[in-house]
Amino acid sequence: MIRQTDDRLESIGLVLSVPLLAGFVAIAFGVMPERFFERACTAGESAGTRIACYGFMWNAVTTGVFIGLIGPLVGTYLVHREMALIGETLAHTAFAGVAFGTLVLGASGWETPLLLSALGAAVIGAVGVQYLADHTDAHGDVPVAIVLTGSFAVGALFLDLGGGFAFVDINSYLFGSISITDDRSVALMAILTGIVVGTVATTYKQLLFITFDPRAARVARLPVSRYNALLIVLTALVVVGAMQILGVILVAAMLIVPVAAAAQIADSFRGSMIGSIVVGEFSVLSGLALSWQYSLRPGAAIVVIAIGIYLVAVAVTTIGQRRLTIR
Repeated sequence: MIRQTDDRLESIGLVLSVPLLAGFVAIAFGVMPERFFERACTAGESAGTRIACYGFMWNAVTTGVFIGLIGPLVGTYLVHREMALIGETLAHTAFAGVAFGTLVLGASGWETPLLLSALGAAVIGAVGVQYLADHTDAHGDVPVAIVLTGSFAVGALFLDLGGGFAFVDINSYLFGSISITDDRSVALMAILTGIVVGTVATTYKQLLFITFDPRAARVARLPVSRYNALLIVLTALVVVGAMQILGVILVAAMLIVPVAAAAQIADSFRGSMIGSIVVGEFSVLSGLALSWQYSLRPGAAIVVIAIGIYLVAVAVTTIGQRRLTIR
């Protein structure tokens, strides 16, 4: 009976979320009618805010909605595989990509799209981590630590060589910013979201198999190394997209914290995944609202809200367990 209720709730949530997501995709590609924004602005002014009257805020909210979806979606696999550090590592490689873009800009004057250079660096870093794990004698998270520290060092050198601080507001990439989410980056985020969601949907069972029993997956002749590499590359795509709002330093939180919060109350992997997406979306939208209202850094606001939800979930779970023990 409980299982049937959960399935119904998931179905209702899916039916409600698809039109909303489609609307944000339309905004990302610039095909949403202008009347929508005019009415949204009027409605916002009636509520005492002009947050819906600015294009850059719609870009930030649209990007945030995509982040709130794909961050926990991929993060659910990472948390259950105890790979929390990989997100932080790929964030640092993406930072090296941004620094490389500033080096090209400073040396040649050619304006390299920084998100694309970050994406390329993150994918290279993802492949590098998997290669070191498969072809060296390094144990545990040693390859991850090497790529993390090495990529940040390389990024720092690129900044010094290219005069990156003179061309780009690096703080926006370190701590996140609403202002860097322009039309091109929002469209790129929509494409990345489609790739991540589509890939997870088509490989859900295989990724689930290697997450909980990689040895059995190898016995079943599943190409575990390839799926491991796929998961890391998906993480790289999420990191690059989320870096716009959360920044390099805080981007890993959206992969981990919502999943950790949902895992406190969920009784299944799928329930944990869906719950983490709900937590992620609430954290992102609430954090952006607070960032607008009080001129806060969006990444910090989002992460603090997500951690607050996690702590509440821990408290609720602890109280529930104590009551069961007393009974």
